[in-house]
Amino acid sequence: MKKYNKHLLSLLLLVTAGSCKDNLLDVNPLESRSTTTFWKTEADADYALAGLYNFLYAPGGGYSNSQFQIYAWDNFSDNTYSQDNYGGGQTVLSSGITPQSGDFVRNYYDNSYRAIAAINTFLANADKVLTGEKLTRYKAEAYFLRGFHYSWLAQLYGNVILTEEDPFSIDFKTKKAKSTRDEVIAFVLADLDKAIAGLPDDLYGSGHATKGSAQGWKVRMLLFQKKYADAATLAKQIIDAKVYSLNDSYLGNFYKPAQNASKEIMFSVKYQLPNMSHQDNGLAVPLFRWKEAQATQDLIDSYETATGKAINEAGSGYDAKNPFSNRDPRMRMTWFFPGDTKETSGWPFTGDLAVATPGKGGWTVGYYCAKKWLDPTLVNPDYGTLGDNDFVLLRYADVLLMHAEAENEASGPANAYASINAVRARVGMPALPAGLTKDQFRERIKRERRSEFALEGIRYFDLRRWGMATQKLNGFVQNPLAPNVKTKYEDKYEFWPIPQTEIDRNSPELKQNDGY
Repeated sequence: MKKYNKHLLSLLLLVTAGSCKDNLLDVNPLESRSTTTFWKTEADADYALAGLYNFLYAPGGGYSNSQFQIYAWDNFSDNTYSQDNYGGGQTVLSSGITPQSGDFVRNYYDNSYRAIAAINTFLANADKVLTGEKLTRYKAEAYFLRGFHYSWLAQLYGNVILTEEDPFSIDFKTKKAKSTRDEVIAFVLADLDKAIAGLPDDLYGSGHATKGSAQGWKVRMLLFQKKYADAATLAKQIIDAKVYSLNDSYLGNFYKPAQNASKEIMFSVKYQLPNMSHQDNGLAVPLFRWKEAQATQDLIDSYETATGKAINEAGSGYDAKNPFSNRDPRMRMTWFFPGDTKETSGWPFTGDLAVATPGKGGWTVGYYCAKKWLDPTLVNPDYGTLGDNDFVLLRYADVLLMHAEAENEASGPANAYASINAVRARVGMPALPAGLTKDQFRERIKRERRSEFALEGIRYFDLRRWGMATQKLNGFVQNPLAPNVKTKYEDKYEFWPIPQTEIDRNSPELKQNDGY
C-alpha cells in the first residue's frame, strides 16, 4: 500500500498540525488553518487529499447522503419499503418532493457543494507543494471526485451552478445562475477524462479512485445521456483491460473481510475497525431493528426461477405452494424468508427471534428482510454493535451489464450476450436464449439489473433514465399492510427542486426548477 494511504481517513483540517516548536503554545488553532499557514509541505497535500475523500462519509445517513447506507435508495423505488421515516424519506414518498422537503432534498445538494468547494481549493493549491507524477495523480483523484459529486447533482437536480473557483478567492457578493443539465454533464465528463488520463490502476483496493473507477463512472454518465455507442466502447475497454473481474462469491462483495480481496469492487467508501466504523453496525440495526429496507412483493416476484424464466412463463417450474424454492440464487442471497434460521440461511438471531417468522417478534406480516450487506458471523446484532462493511458504489458486474445495455441499444444484442451471461453464470443462472430481438433483450437487461443490484441504490436511477419512473412508482403500494399509502411520483421529479434555502440565498439569479 502506498505511503500516503495512511492519511485516507484523516480529516482535512483537524489533523493538519504544524511541526513541533520550542513554545508549544506558538501554534495556529487547528480548526482555523488558513491558506497562509497551510500548503507548505507535501504532507499538507496528503492531508488535503484525505479531506476530499472525507466527504464520502458526510453526516445525514439513510436518505440524506449519497454514499452512507446506499441501500436506502431502494426505498424510493419499487424494490423496498421502510418501517422508519428516517430523514423524512417516507413522508416525501407519499406526499411528494418540494423545495422545503428537508434532509431528503437538501443534504445531497449541500454535501456535494461542500465537497466541490474543497476540491476546487485543492486544485488551486496542490502545485504549490507537489510536482511531477505525484501532482498529476493527486489532481486526477480530485478531478474524479469533483466529477463524481457533480454527477449526483446532475442526476438529481439537473440544472445547477457550475464553479471551478477556489472559494478563498471568490467575491461572495457575486451570485451565480444555474447551468443546464447538459452543460453540467459535459463538465462531469471533462473531469472524468482528466481523471482517466492521470490515474493508474495500481491503487486498487486502497480506497483511492483508480483509472477504472473513473472509466466506469463515465460509462454510467454516458448511459444517463443515452450515448450508447460511446458507453459500449468505453465499457469494452474496461473489460479488455482485465484489471477487474467478477468475484466468485456474489455476497463476498458486501461484507468484510471478503470485500478486501474482491477484484469486482471498482470504487467504494472504505471503513476499517476500530477507527472508521458504522455505529450500531450502521447496517444490522437499521435493517433489523428499524426495518429500514424490506423487499416488496413486486421485487420478489420479479426474480426468475432457476430455469431462467419469469415465474408466470410456461415451463418456468414455479411452484406457488413453495414460492421461495427453485429461484434465482440471488433472491436468497439478498433476502431472508419465512422459516430461515441461523443454521439454514445465516439468520442472525437466536432465542425468541431464532426463526424468521412474519407476525412474530415485531416482524411485519409479509416482510422480506435484507441479507445482503450483513456480516454472516453476526449474532443478535443490537445497538452498540460496530461494523466496517465498505459501501460499494461501483462494481465490475455493473460495467458488464452497462456494456450489454449500451451494445444492445447501439447495434442490437449480437455482441451483448457475453457480458450479461457472465453475470448470470457467476450465480449459476442459465444463459439468455439466443435469437432475442432488441426489445426482448432490453427487457431481460432490465430484469437482470433489478436482480443483480437490489439493495445497492441503483433501481431508482435506472427507472428514471429508462423513462419508467412515473409509470412504475406513482401510486405504487410498497407495504402490504398499508394499502392506502401509495408512493407519489410526477414527471417533474426528473429534476428535483433546488432547496429553498439556496434559492433564498441566491435570488434572483438562482431560479427554481420548473414545476416547483
